[in-house]
Amino acid sequence: MNQTSLICGSIAIDTILQFPGRFDSLLLADQLHKVNVSFLAPTMRTEFGGCAGNIAYNLMMVGGDPRIVGVMGQDHGAYTERLRKLGLSTDNILIKPEAYNAQCFVTADEDNNQINAFHPGAMSYAHENDIAKAGPARIAIISPDGHLGMQKHAADLVKLEIPFIFDPGQQLPMFNADELIDFINKATYVTANDYEIELLMSRTGLTIPDIASRLEALIVTRGEQGSEIYTQGERIVIPAVQAEQVLDPTGCGDAYRAGLLYGITQGWKWETTGRLASLLGAIKIAHKGAQNHKFTPAEIADRFEAAFGYRY
Repeated sequence: MNQTSLICGSIAIDTILQFPGRFDSLLLADQLHKVNVSFLAPTMRTEFGGCAGNIAYNLMMVGGDPRIVGVMGQDHGAYTERLRKLGLSTDNILIKPEAYNAQCFVTADEDNNQINAFHPGAMSYAHENDIAKAGPARIAIISPDGHLGMQKHAADLVKLEIPFIFDPGQQLPMFNADELIDFINKATYVTANDYEIELLMSRTGLTIPDIASRLEALIVTRGEQGSEIYTQGERIVIPAVQAEQVLDPTGCGDAYRAGLLYGITQGWKWETTGRLASLLGAIKIAHKGAQNHKFTPAEIADRFEAAFGYRY
């Protein structure tokens, strides 16, 4: 059985700055209409990231078969070399020499709240990358990518009869109500965090039951409160896994989504799929950067058993 997952999304370089205070100490609620604020960030680092890169990295380590469908720019060399060393195929990554790689500038405070600025760069050409060339797959995920690319990939996946997860993430505000409803209607699964699901409902006028009724499953993550999976009229509560330490939330959602993809390709029940996803997110948050944590399939199986008392 084909267990390949097509990972559509950004391939980016993250520049991460750490503000040693709390954002709300400088943001005045009654002055947000004229914000002019600077957050002193004594530490800064650059990391390999982007939703497609992060998801594929985690899915590969847990034992899945990811195939990245994305776009990089003229400065792709270091990232391309890294992917190849990891054993991740770059065959379906389009290179646009007239653009730069997508870049995310992240400022995080001591409570791990984030303020991000994102330069899409080569990601804006995602619609030029024909997903059909990536070959057959068990499932795909459309994670944050170029606006036109996300729409084209959704339409093409329907034609190819490949089920997909719609994961709008930071790109959600770029779509209007009709576009979002069209994504939901085409998708097999939708995943969003607690903020994104509220925005999705506000934009579309749909409730959680409305959205879930159009899908095989709606997955909502709620940070340290765990996550919820709505499927076939049922709400399944997935507990959060206690992290060894909380260092950096960047990429935690992508690690979670890798767990979803793996469980779906294995044909698992949602209770087990959600628990693996939760575990991967907890492992990631204990490491700085989105792609610096490491584990083997055997190690993750052991950690799953230790966390939940049974082996998948």
